[in-house]
Amino acid sequence: MQETQPQKHPPHARLVVPSRSDHLLRNFTEVVGGPLGTRAEPGVVSPGVFSVERVLILMTVLAAFAGLLLKGYCRANGWDTPSQFYSTCYSDLPDLFRSRGLADGVFPVAAGQFEYPALTALIAGITALLVPGSGATDPRILAYFDLNAVLLAGAAMVAVLATARLAGRRPWDAAFVALSPGIILAGTINWDLWTVALLAVGMYFFATGRLVASGLLVGLAVATNLYPLLFLVAVALLAVRTGRYRPLGVTAVAAAAGWLAVNLPLMVANRAGWGHYFDFLADREASYGSLWFAYNLLAERLNRPTLSPESVDVLSSGLFFLACAAIALVALSAPRRPRLAQLLFLLVAAFILTGKTYSPQYVVWLVPLFALALPRWREFLAWQGIEGLHWAAVWMYLGQVTSAGSTQHNLDMPYYVLAVVVRMLAVAYLMVRVAGDIYDPRRDPVRRQHADDPPGGPFNGASDAFRLGRPRKRTEAGADA
Repeated sequence: MQETQPQKHPPHARLVVPSRSDHLLRNFTEVVGGPLGTRAEPGVVSPGVFSVERVLILMTVLAAFAGLLLKGYCRANGWDTPSQFYSTCYSDLPDLFRSRGLADGVFPVAAGQFEYPALTALIAGITALLVPGSGATDPRILAYFDLNAVLLAGAAMVAVLATARLAGRRPWDAAFVALSPGIILAGTINWDLWTVALLAVGMYFFATGRLVASGLLVGLAVATNLYPLLFLVAVALLAVRTGRYRPLGVTAVAAAAGWLAVNLPLMVANRAGWGHYFDFLADREASYGSLWFAYNLLAERLNRPTLSPESVDVLSSGLFFLACAAIALVALSAPRRPRLAQLLFLLVAAFILTGKTYSPQYVVWLVPLFALALPRWREFLAWQGIEGLHWAAVWMYLGQVTSAGSTQHNLDMPYYVLAVVVRMLAVAYLMVRVAGDIYDPRRDPVRRQHADDPPGGPFNGASDAFRLGRPRKRTEAGADA
């Protein structure tokens, strides 16, 4: 059975211009003379020094400076409770530097316990060693935060460039990542941008057919956070749909090798310290931002029974399994094979919505996947606005919980729960929109531009080998709408 080759565009194909293709941006351009003219040929005519990628990097740098400015109060006055909440400048980085012994030379995992995966622990420990002096003094705390903030800005640039290249003829979609309000607000809460960058580069290697390199990068991404494992789930669904299993096998084996390369030495050196992260995940109770935490808050206020940690574990795992089953049904029953980014967005969003915690920084996981799965500015700006409201709500609520601060700075529990629910509904709505595009590719902004699946790599342009529902003749994906 002959397989089609991935679709490739000429090196100088015209680029998709947002002011032409996005209705919201088209309206915004009226103040500067309207959208780019139809005779212009972006991608064919050289833009000179202002190439797309250079402009995207400039956007990312400006966004990084904006994020640093938002931490200005804490950088000037220190990360103390409750002022760090009222000033909305909280970050895990200074807190862990003080409380986990990093300031005193304790290297996480190898010589102590740390509630982050192995590679993140190595990043935290190495950057702590680079800070001169000793002890948890204010200048050293600030230096540690600034050093990590610079490295996180670099990770954001890598993620933006990888997203631009994954988008094929739509490189400007990476502007969703470069200018994301969610990343500006939450990018320096912890080290999650490292995960985003590693996964984005791994996806880029997959898109270009370098499966071993892709797997190694995905394995390293899993060594910083667990959610990149869902990339392999998305690949598995496409493998079943197309009958192409080699990309899944090669990528999965390479990912396991990448993960073991980081974890095995630490596992041997200090098994208890290495396993603390997994024990922390298993023992963790329902926490801020999650559906379960919001339910328990309301139950306590209404004098109703709350969910025990054991109940939350069962409900969270069960609901995520059902969500994955529903996504698999969508992937295998849609009239046309879904795009890889669409499936990955649905899986990661389901993981977030059903988890025991939904921290403010989880928005950075979804933004690059949104740019590839649902590149629409109207939905993006509405979602990011809701993320901003939740951002303010969680810090004002934490300020109330941790202190007896001024009433005008606090947020009562019902309003915090409302912010959590609205945030989750916004992500659920995006999932519905992505699923709608899968079932009706004519609504998909990417496939409307005569592309199949640029990040899909071996699956780009592939025909169906299996589809749930009525039997049908094997047809080319590009012609099967």
